[in-house]
Amino acid sequence: MPAELSEHLFRRESGRMVAALTRVFGVHNLALAEDVVQDAFCRALEVWRMRGVPENPSAWLMAAARNRALDVLRRERTARAYAPELGRLREDEWAAAPAIDQAFAEHTIRDEQLRMMFSCCHPRLAEEAQVALILNLLCGFGAGEIAAAFLTGRAGVEKRISRGKKVLAGSRRLFDLAGEAFEPRLDAVRRALYLLFSEGYHGASADAPVRAELCAEALRLVALLRELPAAATPATDALAALMCLHAARLPARLDAAGELHPLVEQDRASWDTRLAAEGLALLERSAAGAEVTAYHVEAAIAAAHAAAPRVEQTDWRAIVSLYDRLMEIAPSPVVALSRAIAIGQRDGPERGVDALRAIAGLGRLSRYPFHAAALGEMELRRGQPAAARAHFGAALALARNDAERRFLARRLERCA
Repeated sequence: MPAELSEHLFRRESGRMVAALTRVFGVHNLALAEDVVQDAFCRALEVWRMRGVPENPSAWLMAAARNRALDVLRRERTARAYAPELGRLREDEWAAAPAIDQAFAEHTIRDEQLRMMFSCCHPRLAEEAQVALILNLLCGFGAGEIAAAFLTGRAGVEKRISRGKKVLAGSRRLFDLAGEAFEPRLDAVRRALYLLFSEGYHGASADAPVRAELCAEALRLVALLRELPAAATPATDALAALMCLHAARLPARLDAAGELHPLVEQDRASWDTRLAAEGLALLERSAAGAEVTAYHVEAAIAAAHAAAPRVEQTDWRAIVSLYDRLMEIAPSPVVALSRAIAIGQRDGPERGVDALRAIAGLGRLSRYPFHAAALGEMELRRGQPAAARAHFGAALALARNDAERRFLARRLERCA
């Protein structure tokens, strides 16, 4: 079986299987649910090597996990070790089989995944731990992969996941979607999915500047969130719109040769028109409410870019105005950087340099290569190649992966 198929299947199905099995065993037995999923997947690898991949591999995996769950319940020592309720199911196998069948029904899996998502965003956990748990439990990412995506140590990620699972186990059950704390958790879920998508789109990975698989998982989970009526709010629609509009540009952001292309140089004919249209429809839908969130404004900025067939036709005046609004709602050095670049496009490089130098509290931008690169672009545009060379050299020293290094090296060559 091709490695790509097995990895894709595990990504797609592991979260669904863990959610179903957690309903059977209880969240305090999460480790048992994960073991059963791993067993089912190992069994699939063995059988499919000999017999070939079945016509419906997802259904095969679900059936294997269901049967393995029944085997677990039949084992007396397992029932004693994990919980009295498992013992009761074991004693009454007539009840066990229908309970497991119910857990593996499509609508139940959807609901349990949503409950798992909200459970991962527990208020006692930091944002980093919430995102790590979502990636691990709902998206099938291992600690090493999460560490690589977020440029942190594997040991630290393992600690976050371990602590997060202990918090989940301590609650004894997954989050009640009809509970009183729904609204604060919904805000946390949206924030976690936003961070997940951003890490894929603007990632600092040493391997690649774009992690399309993280973007895909964020899109999948925000679509799942929108299926829950109480969560399908204008803010959620705006977040989904933002993701779709940015994801539409992914085919042009990194070309087949692995070369990075900034927005102003992208081949817009290669943008995903279906995703862009979906994003615009979601943005229109998000206008139904009275509240304007940062997601609304960011999606509107992405929509303004999507509306321009060529970069020269971009409405930079509208985009700067939207960045002004975003600085009022959610100010940050990153937003200020994007606003300064837009000012340079609207008013010329002199004003762009002034705006870049006026950014207060650079913070994380001091280690971000594209702040120095933006200064280099502005200096080059205003006929100052020596100054541009210095800025691009500083940016190159901060590059985080080979694609960024090649991109910045090409910019340096233009200064010669």
